[in-house]
Amino acid sequence: MLACAVALAALAGCSTTSRASYDALRTIVASHRELAPTPAQVAALPYAQILLNWPDGSALMVLGNDDAGQTSWYSNDRHMVYLRDGLLVGSTGFAQDAMQIRIEGDNPFDELTRAAQATTVIRRYDWMPGYRYGAVVRGRLVRRGRETVRILGTDRQLDRFEEVLEGPGLRALNQYWVDPASGEIWKSRQLVAPGLSVEITQLKPYRPQR
Repeated sequence: MLACAVALAALAGCSTTSRASYDALRTIVASHRELAPTPAQVAALPYAQILLNWPDGSALMVLGNDDAGQTSWYSNDRHMVYLRDGLLVGSTGFAQDAMQIRIEGDNPFDELTRAAQATTVIRRYDWMPGYRYGAVVRGRLVRRGRETVRILGTDRQLDRFEEVLEGPGLRALNQYWVDPASGEIWKSRQLVAPGLSVEITQLKPYRPQR
């Protein structure tokens, strides 16, 4: 699947519902910077949606594919991110990209609601350009307490986790705002590559059929 431009083209078709969705999506993606979609705009689209912010701009992204739990998200300007259970596992279209991010060994995010003490997360990153493959990055994940986070006008009581990352030529901070009951990540700030992190906010969560 292509970027949101494909969705725009498809929605430009026949029905009144499609036209309404097309107009809403076009309105949201018209500006690349500082996007602030409204609840009505998000509700008007039939797709799962996330909001992505990074130092050079922001983008509304819609779900393109679910490949055995790895979801692909596309914007109209050809930025793409790949997520698994809310964790960033790859990107395309940025000045630097993570072609793949994989956790090695135990994955504390599988049972994040039970994480009471600080724990270590080991990842390997494949970065482009430069063919920097297999870079080992160590994270120290700590629960920092409960916070109120407003998403589309709704206040959510979420547990905030911080993860200090250290690796070859980098030191960064990941943050996760997590539903204390389900462990679902509603908002996060995650490292893509040295010097580049993105903020991901769920607007219309994807609920796969089981």
